[in-house]
Amino acid sequence: MKIRKGDQIKIISGNDKGKQGKVLAVFPDESRIVAEGLNMKKKHVRPKQQGKKGELVRIAMPFSVSIAMLVCSKCGKPSRAGFRVEQNKKYRICVRCKSEI
Repeated sequence: MKIRKGDQIKIISGNDKGKQGKVLAVFPDESRIVAEGLNMKKKHVRPKQQGKKGELVRIAMPFSVSIAMLVCSKCGKPSRAGFRVEQNKKYRICVRCKSEI
């Protein structure tokens, strides 16, 4: 998977189309990621103590990697990630501007 924790991404389809966020967690086995502020769902939480009220909590849920594009840190545009191998080291590069991500 070419997207890693801490990367800036942009959603290209779905309800959050056009929104950007930072990747919080990556699940490579399922090809899913969690990003802050994206794919937010409401969860009903029961009261923990007597006399308190229950509440609605908004939680970021995982979504498919296929609807997210990596945002290049140099050019600031969404692009695909490529790889370059130099002296037995593998680097991720931006396909648009050819700079290292």
